[in-house]
Amino acid sequence: MNPALDLLKPYPFERLAALKKDINPNGKLKHISLSIGEPKHEPPGFVFDAIKDNFDGLAKYPTTRGLPELRQTISRWIEKRFNLSEDQIDPETQVLPVNGTREALFAFAQSVIDKKEKDPLVVMPNPFYQIYEGAAILAGATPYFVNACERTYYIPDFDNIPRNIWKLCQLLYICSPGNPSGEVIDKSSLQQLIKLAHQYDFIIASDECYSEIYQEEHRPPPGLLEAASDMGLTDFKNLVVFNSLSKRSNVPGLRSGYVAGDAEIIQKFLLYRTYHGSAMPITTQHASIACWNDEQHVKENRAAYREKYQAFIDILNPVIDIKAPPASFYIWLKVPCGDDEKFAATLFEDQHITVLPGSYLSRKTGQANPGLGYARIALVAPLDECIEAAQRIRTYLKRYKE
Repeated sequence: MNPALDLLKPYPFERLAALKKDINPNGKLKHISLSIGEPKHEPPGFVFDAIKDNFDGLAKYPTTRGLPELRQTISRWIEKRFNLSEDQIDPETQVLPVNGTREALFAFAQSVIDKKEKDPLVVMPNPFYQIYEGAAILAGATPYFVNACERTYYIPDFDNIPRNIWKLCQLLYICSPGNPSGEVIDKSSLQQLIKLAHQYDFIIASDECYSEIYQEEHRPPPGLLEAASDMGLTDFKNLVVFNSLSKRSNVPGLRSGYVAGDAEIIQKFLLYRTYHGSAMPITTQHASIACWNDEQHVKENRAAYREKYQAFIDILNPVIDIKAPPASFYIWLKVPCGDDEKFAATLFEDQHITVLPGSYLSRKTGQANPGLGYARIALVAPLDECIEAAQRIRTYLKRYKE
């Protein structure tokens, strides 16, 4: 067996299940899960129509590159959403459909890490999406964690990464809007990272899967390709972005996303994926085209999350410091006791609500784990459940203070 498998840490939800295993929750209350970032809003109806109208696609092998119509649709969407000029993204060379960003983010490291180089590093935020860490380890590299904490306004502290780390860095994962904080890396910071990528010759993999869920309708989060274009870097050298329909269109089971950017990297990634056997079913591709072509359902989706944020925060504001992040559907809550495991365990026992301890999403670096003392709350449940959850958490917090 691959010895690197022994280096993988248990997934956060495995740890959460172990934490809850021997707890008997309040049986008088219905369980409300706010731990997993799985959208619960209704998918747009036209998705089902597109699937039904293209069942014949199940009788055909799909190509790894995907349908030209899908690549063209994605290219046009990227250009419009991220303020690029027309035809700036070439659908033939700079776009690949993928089966959700999770598998693509993992596979990407396997294809770009050069193990012949001494001590390759993959730099990533901390807290983080654990796929980044596993991808680095199984690609033969070492993860290097960059803390995102209250002091840095929950943005990774890229400014204090030593020069020798950048020299060894082959791949930088960034996530904006961030998981779990929902904070957004501003355009000037993205441009600084781009300069570093060119100076030290590493690749940036930008996870932008929360880009379409944001608070202010007139201020969508910037993207990595947008930042590069504004610098006049139209070839997107060393830059690759990942996005999906899971959060945007409430279709996590569709497993549909894209990778776009540097044409040379995309070409090599296509070669890897051809052997990897990860082509998207043709039926799924047609449903994806329908989703990328429609913005109305996405606006309605954002409005629904804003309504939940407002209701949830209004209920809890009197008893705890809480605010909506600029984007995503998470609340990164600083828990009153400072012990995130205890908070999650006792909240489950007392109020039958599941949240995720923040330390499960982080690694200890130096003397600190930046997720310690936080809980990630995913506002994915229906509005009435989010309201009920907020009321129960308020009851719990009042008892805790007493």
